[in-house]
Amino acid sequence: MVRNPLTPQERERGERLGRLLRRARGDRSMVEVAAAAGLSAETLRKIETGRAPTPAFFTVAALAGVLGLSMDELVVSCALAPAA
Repeated sequence: MVRNPLTPQERERGERLGRLLRRARGDRSMVEVAAAAGLSAETLRKIETGRAPTPAFFTVAALAGVLGLSMDELVVSCALAPAA
């Protein structure tokens, strides 16, 4: 399966998601949060830095649950801007 390259808007959405998750993590360690969500710390690091801009839905849902974020909040904060 060949994957289409991400658009600049999709990359920006991934960066917004990463920033939001990092802020929500606060002083908690990356290892602690990742383990609680059932992920590796490296996966969380990639998401937070935007190197994994399109994580799987269940990955995002697990992180949201651990960090006390609602999925609605994530959608509003990270949704793509409408095309001009």
